[in-house]
Amino acid sequence: MNILLVEDEQGVANFIRKGLEEEHYSVDLAVNGEEGLRLATSLLYDLLILDVMLPGINGIDLCRHIRERAIQTPILMLTAKDSVKDKVLGLNSGADDYMTKPFSFEEFLARIHALIRRKQDKLTELTHHDLRVDTIAHRVFVNDNEVLLRPKEYAILTYLLKNRGKVISRAQMLSDIWGYDFNPNTNFVDVHIKSLREKLGEFSALTFIQSVRGVGYMIGSD
Repeated sequence: MNILLVEDEQGVANFIRKGLEEEHYSVDLAVNGEEGLRLATSLLYDLLILDVMLPGINGIDLCRHIRERAIQTPILMLTAKDSVKDKVLGLNSGADDYMTKPFSFEEFLARIHALIRRKQDKLTELTHHDLRVDTIAHRVFVNDNEVLLRPKEYAILTYLLKNRGKVISRAQMLSDIWGYDFNPNTNFVDVHIKSLREKLGEFSALTFIQSVRGVGYMIGSD
């Protein structure tokens, strides 16, 4: 998952960046509005985090400029101002959520997860290199060849794609996909991953699903 952070306070920026990278997010940092606008309009991100008080283009105007370019990436605004008027101004500029400083990093992460999940729920197609998933028809293609998957294989693949760039543990997949508290030593996940890799591998030399020893599995960022 790729995040753009636009924040000019070095201490705050380092704190946020370090915390997000520990959660396996990839973070680009811009220290002023002009640089933030250039990155936001030239690269693809899963989330934009904008401070309001920025040198050059302020966060409110930056948010407006981004939305005027029809970029629908979720935006979280950060500011020291906590009045209702300021929050309304931020939301009306096109932001999806608004947090005031100082904030709990735990709540900050929860807001980020919610925004990214909301974005993912709206997706009708998931892509990664030669891989394409039609989430409406539940069909999977590799190099335009349809790959026939069992329901749980499809669920694993879409789950990993929606969490692209993040390592997912076996226990987390068992809980979120099967919906039960399985014995963590069960090989259910490994068996399905092996079958999934073999089916995808029939049409591409790429290894879409990576193993992270002792942790779980992931699909890397593009």
